Amino acid sequence: MVPVLDRRLSLPSFSRPVNWLGRSGRFYALSAEPLDSFSLRPGELYLIARGALVLWVGSSADVVDDPQSRARFRLAIATADRVFHVEAGEDDVERMTIVWDLEGAAPVSGLHAA
Repeated sequence: MVPVLDRRLSLPSFSRPVNWLGRSGRFYALSAEPLDSFSLRPGELYLIARGALVLWVGSSADVVDDPQSRARFRLAIATADRVFHVEAGEDDVERMTIVWDLEGAAPVSGLHAA
């Protein structure tokens, strides 16, 4: 497990959070990651998108354990133009809820997280 401090230090310094609105109405401050050097870190959630279209949301465990998620991830990474890191706790139910919520998310124009 990566301590929270180390995880935040490993995020790119240029990453300014961008708000996305989940299908539930919840706002998420997502941190952009460079697509050309992107790699899944264990225990972290990611959103992969092309423009405003969410292509895949999940973690490295999803790619390893779920063949359907792995296929969607491969297609997403081949067509994506952006990747975001998603802050999430360790609770599995919370993480699954966030994945479900973000699969129907859209970026919020005009709002930027502080």
